[in-house]
Amino acid sequence: MFSGIVEEAGIVTKIEKEQGNMHITIRCSFANELKIDQSIAHNGVCLTVVKKDTDEYTVTAIRETLEKSNLGTLNPGDWVNLERSMKIDSLLDGHLVQGHVDQTAVCTDIEEAEGSWYYTFEYNPAPGNITVEKGSIAVNGVSLTVVDSKDKSFRNAIIPYTYEHTNFCKLQKGSVVNLEFDIIGKYIKRYAEIYSLHFRK
Repeated sequence: MFSGIVEEAGIVTKIEKEQGNMHITIRCSFANELKIDQSIAHNGVCLTVVKKDTDEYTVTAIRETLEKSNLGTLNPGDWVNLERSMKIDSLLDGHLVQGHVDQTAVCTDIEEAEGSWYYTFEYNPAPGNITVEKGSIAVNGVSLTVVDSKDKSFRNAIIPYTYEHTNFCKLQKGSVVNLEFDIIGKYIKRYAEIYSLHFRK
């Protein structure tokens, strides 16, 4: 479980493809603190450390993960948002994030607003995912508040700290990002569907 509060943006140093899998090596400041089998969110995707060195570590993304996220587009030199799993006694500064990406979205607009930025994202609502005004969503693993919620798009306001310490500063129009919709909202929507199916016949 994660909170969506990114610790830092790591740098991809190596990509190795093996059949349908992809081994991703990343350099970050806390690599020497990691342990084999430890879970880390990468752009919001929970992956397991399989190898480590002094300042680098390696994780493996399987085919299904690559198909449902933007990890398959990574190249050496790219920035990846990193967050280690949350401790039970930690303050929940963001919101509950599972590290299970629901789908991707495309950045369609970036607007600077006197020291902050507005990012607009469009996504396919066909899987049944929705946003609500002022609700939570994880974009590339970053816990954010939804602004201008629409049927298939929304905006996020990004403060300077988030802009500088995550890969939001690298996003452009057309960039693909990972989305994890709010787990509480997903449960409510599912219960509403069950209620409608069984009790409104």
